[in-house]
Amino acid sequence: MPEGQRPTPRGPLDARQVPRFAGPATFARLPTLEAMGQCDVAILGIPFDSGVTYRPGARFGPSAIRQGSRLLRGYHPALDVEPFFLQQVVDAGDVACTPFDIEEALAQIQAGVTQVLQRSGAVIALGGDHTVALAMLRAVRQRLGPVAVIHLDAHLDTWSTYFGAAYTHGTPFRRAAEEGLLISDRSVHVGIRGPLFSRDDLPQDSDLGFRQIETSTVAELGPAGVAEQVRERVGDAPVYISVDIDVLDPAHAPGTGTPEPAGLDSRELLGVLRKLAGLPIVSADVVEVAPAYDHAEITAIAAAHVVYELLGLLALGPAARS
Repeated sequence: MPEGQRPTPRGPLDARQVPRFAGPATFARLPTLEAMGQCDVAILGIPFDSGVTYRPGARFGPSAIRQGSRLLRGYHPALDVEPFFLQQVVDAGDVACTPFDIEEALAQIQAGVTQVLQRSGAVIALGGDHTVALAMLRAVRQRLGPVAVIHLDAHLDTWSTYFGAAYTHGTPFRRAAEEGLLISDRSVHVGIRGPLFSRDDLPQDSDLGFRQIETSTVAELGPAGVAEQVRERVGDAPVYISVDIDVLDPAHAPGTGTPEPAGLDSRELLGVLRKLAGLPIVSADVVEVAPAYDHAEITAIAAAHVVYELLGLLALGPAARS
């Protein structure tokens, strides 16, 4: 919002006055974009999962994450920041996109994100499967140019095709590299693990401009060490953060479509994100929450807290450094 025209930010409802199980079904019970008109950060649901290759259901992820966000509060002590009051955060609703044609859906998602970016400084998308990241990056490229991607995931998502299809949740970052959406040699995967299709997968991924930080490296170096490697990789480039919830071990996030054992725990994931304070983050997504496979909202609550960490980083801005 332009300085001098900024109203007092409206945050979430106070759970000491309105019980968490009451109130609007927006993220953290925040005001809507329609109510505020303009905002600093918009939470945008993208209920699309036609690009999955195993278990479907991430189309219900946005509503599940919103439900899990009812536990959030206004002050983030680890970052010493008030994410909802240093910036105006709103819920921009969901993008309406077809479940029958992936390329058409990508165009609809890109258009929806572009419209929201005209009224907000940044967008945090609630997926949906990881295919939606490609549409997000196209919209961000249109506004800001190429970006560095910090991709937290069990999988590379830089494969060429599945069953001859170019657009799936396993291909978005290959397409992004091919389309010039990424700054060359500035992007990084964190949390990679598990079997691959071929011994060529990792070299091909590197050729696309990515560096891989495996889960075992997170265990060895800890969040601070991993974050330092990420910082060295992205430098001063504008950053897009993409979080596939399956970066977490299935014990911490069972509700996802392609779970892999030996993942990060919740403390490690949030710790890595906190150590990224000060990076120039332009937008982000949290994807692959499939609530049909969840238990006691474990995955949805974890995803909501990931969004909260991202909001904290955006509130601190690029001048901060933890």
